[in-house]
Amino acid sequence: MSPALRCVLRLRVFLLVSVALSVIPRLAAEPLPLKRAVELALSHCTTAVAASADEQRVFASYREARNQYIPQLVVGSGLGKSWGFPLSLEGAAPSILNVNSQSTIFNPATRDFVRAAKTDWAASTVQGKDQRNQVIQDTVLSYAELSKWENLVAHLQEEHAAALKTEQLVGERIKEGVDNPQMQNKAHLTTARLRLRLAEAQGAIDVIRTRLSHLTGLPASGIETVPESMPALPEVKQEDDLASQAVRTSPAVQAAESRATAESFRARGEHRAMLPSADFAAQYGLLARYNNYDEFFKTFQRHNATVGVVLRFPFWSPSQRARAEAADATALKAKKDAEAARNQVSEETLRLQRSVEQMAAAQEVADLEYKVAQSNVESLEVRLGAGTVGWHDLQDAREQSNERYSALQDANFELERARITLLRATGELQSWLGVRQ
Repeated sequence: MSPALRCVLRLRVFLLVSVALSVIPRLAAEPLPLKRAVELALSHCTTAVAASADEQRVFASYREARNQYIPQLVVGSGLGKSWGFPLSLEGAAPSILNVNSQSTIFNPATRDFVRAAKTDWAASTVQGKDQRNQVIQDTVLSYAELSKWENLVAHLQEEHAAALKTEQLVGERIKEGVDNPQMQNKAHLTTARLRLRLAEAQGAIDVIRTRLSHLTGLPASGIETVPESMPALPEVKQEDDLASQAVRTSPAVQAAESRATAESFRARGEHRAMLPSADFAAQYGLLARYNNYDEFFKTFQRHNATVGVVLRFPFWSPSQRARAEAADATALKAKKDAEAARNQVSEETLRLQRSVEQMAAAQEVADLEYKVAQSNVESLEVRLGAGTVGWHDLQDAREQSNERYSALQDANFELERARITLLRATGELQSWLGVRQ
Protein backbone atom coordinates (compact mmCIF):
# COMPACT_ATOMS: atom_id res chain seq x y z
CA MET A 1 0.00 0.00 0.00
CA SER A 2 1.44 3.36 -1.02
CA PRO A 3 2.07 6.09 1.60
CA ALA A 4 -0.48 8.37 -0.07
CA LEU A 5 -3.20 5.72 0.15
CA ARG A 6 -2.39 5.01 3.81
CA CYS A 7 -2.62 8.74 4.51
CA VAL A 8 -6.02 8.92 2.84
CA LEU A 9 -7.28 5.92 4.83
CA ARG A 10 -6.11 7.47 8.12
CA LEU A 11 -7.84 10.70 7.27
CA ARG A 12 -11.05 8.86 6.47
CA VAL A 13 -10.92 7.07 9.83
CA PHE A 14 -10.37 10.39 11.60
CA LEU A 15 -13.34 11.91 9.80
CA LEU A 16 -15.61 9.03 10.76
CA VAL A 17 -14.49 9.21 14.39
CA SER A 18 -14.97 12.98 14.57
CA VAL A 19 -18.41 12.74 13.01
CA ALA A 20 -19.38 9.97 15.42
CA LEU A 21 -18.16 11.93 18.43
CA SER A 22 -20.18 14.94 17.34
CA VAL A 23 -23.32 12.92 16.57
CA ILE A 24 -23.46 10.68 19.65
CA PRO A 25 -24.06 13.54 22.15
CA ARG A 26 -26.77 14.94 19.87
CA LEU A 27 -28.57 11.59 19.87
CA ALA A 28 -28.88 11.78 23.67
CA ALA A 29 -29.66 15.48 23.69
CA GLU A 30 -33.09 17.03 23.51
CA PRO A 31 -33.79 20.34 21.76
CA LEU A 32 -33.65 23.20 24.26
CA PRO A 33 -35.55 26.33 23.14
CA LEU A 34 -34.08 29.65 24.18
CA LYS A 35 -37.02 30.70 26.36
CA ARG A 36 -36.86 27.43 28.29
CA ALA A 37 -33.12 27.84 28.81
CA VAL A 38 -33.67 31.35 30.23
CA GLU A 39 -36.44 30.16 32.57
CA LEU A 40 -34.22 27.36 33.87
CA ALA A 41 -31.34 29.78 34.37
CA LEU A 42 -33.50 32.20 36.37
CA SER A 43 -34.64 29.42 38.69
CA HIS A 44 -31.30 27.62 39.02
CA CYS A 45 -28.45 30.07 38.52
CA THR A 46 -26.55 30.93 41.71
CA THR A 47 -26.56 34.64 40.84
CA ALA A 48 -30.36 34.81 40.70
CA VAL A 49 -30.72 32.77 43.89
CA ALA A 50 -28.19 34.98 45.68
CA ALA A 51 -30.07 38.10 44.53
CA SER A 52 -33.32 36.72 45.94
CA ALA A 53 -31.61 35.90 49.23
CA ASP A 54 -30.18 39.42 49.42
CA GLU A 55 -33.66 40.88 48.92
CA GLN A 56 -34.96 38.78 51.81
CA ARG A 57 -32.07 39.91 54.02
CA VAL A 58 -32.68 43.61 53.34
CA PHE A 59 -36.44 43.19 53.83
CA ALA A 60 -35.76 41.56 57.20
CA SER A 61 -33.58 44.55 58.15
CA TYR A 62 -36.45 46.88 57.23
CA ARG A 63 -38.87 44.91 59.39
CA GLU A 64 -36.37 45.00 62.24
CA ALA A 65 -36.27 48.81 62.10
CA ARG A 66 -40.03 49.18 61.66
CA ASN A 67 -40.90 46.81 64.52
CA GLN A 68 -39.30 49.12 67.07
CA TYR A 69 -42.77 50.71 67.33
CA ILE A 70 -44.27 47.36 68.39
CA PRO A 71 -43.95 46.57 72.15
CA GLN A 72 -41.41 43.89 72.92
CA LEU A 73 -42.00 41.47 75.78
CA VAL A 74 -39.22 39.88 77.82
CA VAL A 75 -40.10 37.32 80.51
CA GLY A 76 -37.46 36.28 83.02
CA SER A 77 -36.57 35.73 86.63
CA GLY A 78 -34.09 37.14 89.08
CA LEU A 79 -33.92 34.36 91.67
CA GLY A 80 -31.47 34.89 94.48
CA LYS A 81 -31.01 34.95 98.26
CA SER A 82 -30.57 38.33 99.96
CA TRP A 83 -28.55 39.06 103.10
CA GLY A 84 -29.39 42.48 104.35
CA PHE A 85 -30.76 45.02 101.88
CA PRO A 86 -32.04 43.36 98.64
CA LEU A 87 -29.52 44.56 96.10
CA SER A 88 -30.31 44.41 92.39
CA LEU A 89 -29.32 41.57 90.04
CA GLU A 90 -28.11 42.98 86.72
CA GLY A 91 -30.06 46.19 87.25
CA ALA A 92 -33.33 44.59 88.39
CA ALA A 93 -34.71 43.77 91.82
CA PRO A 94 -34.57 40.08 92.81
CA SER A 95 -37.87 38.48 91.86
CA ILE A 96 -39.49 35.14 91.19
CA LEU A 97 -40.88 36.39 87.89
CA ASN A 98 -40.45 39.62 85.99
CA VAL A 99 -41.94 40.85 82.71
CA ASN A 100 -40.57 43.83 80.79
CA SER A 101 -42.07 45.61 77.79
CA GLN A 102 -40.69 48.50 75.77
CA SER A 103 -41.37 50.22 72.46
CA THR A 104 -40.78 53.50 70.68
CA ILE A 105 -43.58 56.07 70.76
CA PHE A 106 -41.94 59.15 69.30
CA ASN A 107 -38.43 59.27 67.88
CA PRO A 108 -37.62 61.42 64.82
CA ALA A 109 -34.31 59.62 64.29
CA THR A 110 -35.91 56.19 64.30
CA ARG A 111 -38.54 57.37 61.81
CA ASP A 112 -35.84 58.37 59.32
CA PHE A 113 -33.89 55.17 59.93
CA VAL A 114 -37.03 53.17 59.09
CA ARG A 115 -37.43 55.17 55.89
CA ALA A 116 -33.80 54.49 55.03
CA ALA A 117 -34.27 50.75 55.59
CA LYS A 118 -37.40 50.75 53.41
CA THR A 119 -35.52 52.56 50.65
CA ASP A 120 -32.69 50.03 50.93
CA TRP A 121 -35.27 47.30 50.45
CA ALA A 122 -36.50 49.01 47.28
CA ALA A 123 -32.90 49.33 46.08
CA SER A 124 -32.24 45.64 46.69
CA THR A 125 -35.36 44.74 44.70
CA VAL A 126 -34.16 46.82 41.76
CA GLN A 127 -30.66 45.43 42.12
CA GLY A 128 -32.09 41.92 42.06
CA LYS A 129 -33.88 42.77 38.82
CA ASP A 130 -30.58 43.97 37.34
CA GLN A 131 -28.86 40.73 38.35
CA ARG A 132 -31.68 38.69 36.81
CA ASN A 133 -31.23 40.68 33.60
CA GLN A 134 -27.54 39.81 33.73
CA VAL A 135 -28.42 36.11 34.01
CA ILE A 136 -30.79 36.43 31.04
CA GLN A 137 -28.14 38.20 28.97
CA ASP A 138 -25.46 35.62 29.82
CA THR A 139 -27.82 32.78 28.91
CA VAL A 140 -28.92 34.34 25.62
CA LEU A 141 -25.36 35.17 24.55
CA SER A 142 -24.11 31.70 25.45
CA TYR A 143 -27.01 30.18 23.56
CA ALA A 144 -26.33 32.32 20.48
CA GLU A 145 -22.61 31.56 20.61
CA LEU A 146 -23.26 27.83 20.90
CA SER A 147 -25.57 28.00 17.89
CA LYS A 148 -22.84 29.81 15.95
CA TRP A 149 -20.24 27.15 16.71
CA GLU A 150 -22.66 24.33 15.89
CA ASN A 151 -23.31 25.86 12.47
CA LEU A 152 -19.60 26.33 11.93
CA VAL A 153 -18.85 22.70 12.86
CA ALA A 154 -21.41 21.45 10.36
CA HIS A 155 -19.83 23.60 7.64
CA LEU A 156 -16.29 22.53 8.56
CA GLN A 157 -17.23 18.87 8.47
CA GLU A 158 -18.54 19.26 4.93
CA GLU A 159 -15.39 21.10 3.89
CA HIS A 160 -13.22 18.49 5.62
CA ALA A 161 -14.93 15.73 3.66
CA ALA A 162 -14.39 17.67 0.43
CA ALA A 163 -10.73 18.22 1.34
CA LEU A 164 -10.25 14.49 1.88
CA LYS A 165 -11.65 13.79 -1.57
CA THR A 166 -9.42 16.45 -3.07
CA GLU A 167 -6.40 14.97 -1.33
CA GLN A 168 -7.24 11.55 -2.73
CA LEU A 169 -7.66 12.96 -6.24
CA VAL A 170 -4.37 14.83 -5.99
CA GLY A 171 -2.67 11.58 -4.99
CA GLU A 172 -4.08 9.86 -8.06
CA ARG A 173 -3.01 12.76 -10.34
CA ILE A 174 0.50 12.58 -8.89
CA LYS A 175 0.64 8.87 -9.73
CA GLU A 176 -0.43 9.65 -13.24
CA GLY A 177 2.30 12.30 -13.48
CA VAL A 178 -0.14 15.17 -13.94
CA ASP A 179 0.66 17.14 -10.75
CA ASN A 180 3.84 17.90 -8.89
CA PRO A 181 4.46 15.56 -5.87
CA GLN A 182 4.62 18.63 -3.61
CA MET A 183 0.93 19.16 -4.28
CA GLN A 184 0.27 16.19 -1.96
CA ASN A 185 1.73 18.12 0.99
CA LYS A 186 -0.30 21.18 0.11
CA ALA A 187 -3.49 19.13 -0.06
CA HIS A 188 -2.62 17.48 3.24
CA LEU A 189 -1.96 20.91 4.75
CA THR A 190 -5.44 22.06 3.75
CA THR A 191 -6.99 19.00 5.41
CA ALA A 192 -4.89 19.47 8.54
CA ARG A 193 -5.99 23.09 8.82
CA LEU A 194 -9.63 22.07 8.60
CA ARG A 195 -9.03 19.39 11.23
CA LEU A 196 -7.48 22.02 13.50
CA ARG A 197 -10.50 24.31 13.05
CA LEU A 198 -12.82 21.40 13.80
CA ALA A 199 -10.95 20.67 17.02
CA GLU A 200 -11.10 24.35 18.03
CA ALA A 201 -14.81 24.53 17.24
CA GLN A 202 -15.59 21.34 19.15
CA GLY A 203 -13.60 22.60 22.13
CA ALA A 204 -15.53 25.87 22.11
CA ILE A 205 -18.82 23.94 21.95
CA ASP A 206 -17.84 21.83 24.97
CA VAL A 207 -16.90 24.93 27.00
CA ILE A 208 -20.11 26.80 26.14
CA ARG A 209 -22.27 23.75 26.84
CA THR A 210 -20.63 23.45 30.25
CA ARG A 211 -21.36 27.14 30.88
CA LEU A 212 -25.00 26.66 29.92
CA SER A 213 -25.10 23.56 32.10
CA HIS A 214 -23.99 25.63 35.09
CA LEU A 215 -26.62 28.26 34.27
CA THR A 216 -29.58 25.94 33.63
CA GLY A 217 -28.76 22.90 35.75
CA LEU A 218 -29.08 20.58 32.73
CA PRO A 219 -26.33 18.08 31.84
CA ALA A 220 -23.96 19.48 29.24
CA SER A 221 -24.52 16.48 26.96
CA GLY A 222 -28.28 17.15 26.97
CA ILE A 223 -28.09 20.69 25.58
CA GLU A 224 -28.91 21.19 21.93
CA THR A 225 -29.87 24.61 20.59
CA VAL A 226 -32.90 25.41 18.47
CA PRO A 227 -31.85 28.43 16.37
CA GLU A 228 -35.45 29.07 15.30
CA SER A 229 -36.46 29.62 18.94
CA MET A 230 -34.52 32.89 19.15
CA PRO A 231 -36.89 35.80 18.38
CA ALA A 232 -35.96 38.25 15.67
CA LEU A 233 -33.94 41.13 17.05
CA PRO A 234 -35.55 44.56 16.58
CA GLU A 235 -33.93 47.08 14.31
CA VAL A 236 -31.96 49.84 15.97
CA LYS A 237 -32.63 53.36 14.71
CA GLN A 238 -29.70 55.70 15.18
CA GLU A 239 -31.94 58.76 15.49
CA ASP A 240 -33.75 57.37 18.58
CA ASP A 241 -32.71 58.75 21.98
CA LEU A 242 -31.95 55.38 23.52
CA ALA A 243 -29.55 56.90 26.05
CA SER A 244 -32.33 58.81 27.80
CA GLN A 245 -34.55 55.72 27.73
CA ALA A 246 -31.79 53.65 29.30
CA VAL A 247 -31.27 56.19 32.10
CA ARG A 248 -35.01 56.11 32.87
CA THR A 249 -35.30 52.33 32.92
CA SER A 250 -31.86 51.17 34.05
CA PRO A 251 -32.04 49.12 37.28
CA ALA A 252 -28.45 50.13 38.04
CA VAL A 253 -29.38 53.82 37.98
CA GLN A 254 -32.54 53.23 40.00
CA ALA A 255 -30.61 51.24 42.60
CA ALA A 256 -27.95 53.96 42.87
CA GLU A 257 -30.60 56.65 43.29
CA SER A 258 -32.39 54.59 45.95
CA ARG A 259 -29.14 54.10 47.85
CA ALA A 260 -28.50 57.85 47.71
CA THR A 261 -32.00 58.51 49.08
CA ALA A 262 -31.46 55.96 51.85
CA GLU A 263 -28.17 57.57 52.88
CA SER A 264 -29.83 61.00 52.98
CA PHE A 265 -32.49 59.57 55.33
CA ARG A 266 -29.76 58.12 57.55
CA ALA A 267 -27.89 61.40 57.63
CA ARG A 268 -31.06 63.26 58.63
CA GLY A 269 -31.76 60.62 61.23
CA GLU A 270 -28.33 61.08 62.79
CA HIS A 271 -29.00 64.82 63.08
CA ARG A 272 -32.46 64.17 64.55
CA ALA A 273 -30.94 61.91 67.20
CA MET A 274 -30.42 65.12 69.20
CA LEU A 275 -34.19 65.81 69.28
CA PRO A 276 -36.49 64.77 72.16
CA SER A 277 -37.90 61.23 72.07
CA ALA A 278 -40.46 59.20 74.02
CA ASP A 279 -40.59 55.46 74.71
CA PHE A 280 -43.26 53.28 76.26
CA ALA A 281 -42.06 51.12 79.15
CA ALA A 282 -43.78 48.67 81.50
CA GLN A 283 -42.57 46.18 84.09
CA TYR A 284 -44.12 43.54 86.31
CA GLY A 285 -42.41 41.72 89.15
CA LEU A 286 -43.41 38.84 91.46
CA LEU A 287 -41.38 39.30 94.65
CA ALA A 288 -40.47 36.85 97.44
CA ARG A 289 -40.20 37.42 101.20
CA TYR A 290 -36.80 35.72 101.47
CA ASN A 291 -35.28 38.74 99.74
CA ASN A 292 -35.96 40.81 102.93
CA TYR A 293 -38.32 43.32 101.31
CA ASP A 294 -40.58 43.32 104.41
CA GLU A 295 -37.61 44.26 106.65
CA PHE A 296 -36.70 47.43 104.76
CA PHE A 297 -40.08 48.59 103.46
CA LYS A 298 -43.19 49.46 105.45
CA THR A 299 -45.40 47.06 103.54
CA PHE A 300 -44.73 44.03 101.37
CA GLN A 301 -46.63 43.29 98.18
CA ARG A 302 -45.93 40.23 96.04
CA HIS A 303 -47.39 41.60 92.80
CA ASN A 304 -45.84 44.85 91.54
CA ALA A 305 -46.18 46.70 88.24
CA THR A 306 -45.06 49.95 86.65
CA VAL A 307 -46.32 51.48 83.39
CA GLY A 308 -45.11 54.78 82.01
CA VAL A 309 -43.41 56.86 79.36
CA VAL A 310 -39.67 57.49 79.24
CA LEU A 311 -38.80 60.96 77.95
CA ARG A 312 -35.33 61.86 76.71
CA PHE A 313 -33.99 65.34 75.98
CA PRO A 314 -30.50 65.11 74.45
CA PHE A 315 -28.51 68.19 75.36
CA TRP A 316 -24.85 67.74 74.43
CA SER A 317 -23.16 64.90 72.52
CA PRO A 318 -19.99 65.64 70.51
CA SER A 319 -19.77 62.00 69.37
CA GLN A 320 -23.29 62.13 67.93
CA ARG A 321 -22.49 65.36 66.14
CA ALA A 322 -19.41 63.74 64.59
CA ARG A 323 -21.49 60.72 63.57
CA ALA A 324 -24.00 63.03 61.86
CA GLU A 325 -21.21 64.78 59.93
CA ALA A 326 -19.87 61.41 58.78
CA ALA A 327 -23.37 60.45 57.62
CA ASP A 328 -23.59 63.70 55.63
CA ALA A 329 -20.37 62.83 53.83
CA THR A 330 -21.65 59.32 53.07
CA ALA A 331 -24.90 60.75 51.70
CA LEU A 332 -22.99 63.18 49.47
CA LYS A 333 -20.83 60.36 48.14
CA ALA A 334 -23.92 58.24 47.38
CA LYS A 335 -25.49 61.17 45.53
CA LYS A 336 -22.41 61.61 43.36
CA ASP A 337 -22.28 57.86 42.75
CA ALA A 338 -25.84 58.03 41.44
CA GLU A 339 -24.87 60.85 39.08
CA ALA A 340 -21.89 58.82 37.89
CA ALA A 341 -24.14 55.81 37.31
CA ARG A 342 -26.50 57.90 35.17
CA ASN A 343 -23.61 59.26 33.11
CA GLN A 344 -22.06 55.82 32.68
CA VAL A 345 -25.35 54.24 31.53
CA SER A 346 -25.98 57.10 29.11
CA GLU A 347 -22.49 56.88 27.58
CA GLU A 348 -22.52 53.08 27.41
CA THR A 349 -25.93 53.01 25.74
CA LEU A 350 -24.86 55.58 23.16
CA ARG A 351 -21.70 53.57 22.46
CA LEU A 352 -23.77 50.41 22.01
CA GLN A 353 -26.22 52.21 19.73
CA ARG A 354 -23.42 53.42 17.48
CA SER A 355 -21.59 50.09 17.60
CA VAL A 356 -24.71 48.31 16.32
CA GLU A 357 -24.50 50.37 13.13
CA GLN A 358 -20.81 49.58 12.82
CA MET A 359 -21.40 45.87 13.45
CA ALA A 360 -24.18 45.82 10.88
CA ALA A 361 -21.84 47.36 8.30
CA ALA A 362 -19.12 44.85 9.21
CA GLN A 363 -21.62 42.00 8.90
CA GLU A 364 -22.68 43.20 5.47
CA VAL A 365 -19.04 43.37 4.35
CA ALA A 366 -18.37 39.86 5.70
CA ASP A 367 -21.47 38.53 3.95
CA LEU A 368 -20.46 40.05 0.61
CA GLU A 369 -16.90 38.78 0.96
CA TYR A 370 -18.18 35.25 1.60
CA LYS A 371 -20.52 35.43 -1.40
CA VAL A 372 -17.68 36.61 -3.62
CA ALA A 373 -15.40 33.85 -2.32
CA GLN A 374 -18.09 31.21 -2.79
CA SER A 375 -18.78 32.44 -6.33
CA ASN A 376 -15.09 32.16 -7.04
CA VAL A 377 -15.12 28.55 -5.83
CA GLU A 378 -18.08 27.69 -8.04
CA SER A 379 -16.42 29.38 -11.02
CA LEU A 380 -13.18 27.48 -10.48
CA GLU A 381 -15.06 24.19 -10.20
CA VAL A 382 -16.52 24.82 -13.65
CA ARG A 383 -13.13 25.79 -15.07
CA LEU A 384 -11.56 22.75 -13.43
CA GLY A 385 -13.97 20.54 -15.31
CA ALA A 386 -12.92 22.29 -18.50
CA GLY A 387 -9.25 21.75 -17.64
CA THR A 388 -8.29 25.44 -17.63
CA VAL A 389 -7.23 25.57 -13.95
CA GLY A 390 -5.49 23.19 -11.57
CA TRP A 391 -6.54 21.62 -8.29
CA HIS A 392 -4.29 23.92 -6.30
CA ASP A 393 -6.25 26.93 -7.55
CA LEU A 394 -9.49 25.38 -6.33
CA GLN A 395 -7.90 24.49 -2.98
CA ASP A 396 -6.75 28.08 -2.45
CA ALA A 397 -10.22 29.35 -3.29
CA ARG A 398 -11.84 26.92 -0.86
CA GLU A 399 -9.49 27.93 1.92
CA GLN A 400 -10.34 31.56 1.32
CA SER A 401 -14.06 30.72 1.26
CA ASN A 402 -13.76 28.88 4.59
CA GLU A 403 -12.00 31.84 6.14
CA ARG A 404 -14.72 34.18 4.84
CA TYR A 405 -17.43 31.88 6.23
CA SER A 406 -15.81 31.87 9.67
CA ALA A 407 -15.51 35.66 9.54
CA LEU A 408 -19.19 35.90 8.58
CA GLN A 409 -20.23 33.74 11.53
CA ASP A 410 -18.15 35.91 13.88
CA ALA A 411 -19.65 39.10 12.43
CA ASN A 412 -23.19 37.74 12.83
CA PHE A 413 -22.53 36.86 16.47
CA GLU A 414 -20.90 40.20 17.27
CA LEU A 415 -23.93 42.00 15.81
CA GLU A 416 -26.27 39.81 17.87
CA ARG A 417 -24.19 40.47 20.99
CA ALA A 418 -24.37 44.25 20.49
CA ARG A 419 -28.13 44.20 19.91
CA ILE A 420 -28.83 41.94 22.89
CA THR A 421 -26.67 44.07 25.17
CA LEU A 422 -28.51 47.16 23.92
CA LEU A 423 -31.86 45.52 24.67
CA ARG A 424 -30.74 44.99 28.25
CA ALA A 425 -29.55 48.58 28.52
CA THR A 426 -32.93 49.93 27.38
CA GLY A 427 -34.93 47.56 29.60
CA GLU A 428 -36.46 45.59 26.71
CA LEU A 429 -34.63 42.28 27.11
CA GLN A 430 -37.35 40.42 29.03
CA SER A 431 -40.17 41.67 26.82
CA TRP A 432 -38.18 40.62 23.72
CA LEU A 433 -37.90 37.11 25.07
CA GLY A 434 -41.45 37.01 26.43
CA VAL A 435 -40.20 36.19 29.94
CA ARG A 436 -42.32 37.47 32.83
CA GLN A 437 -40.90 40.25 34.95
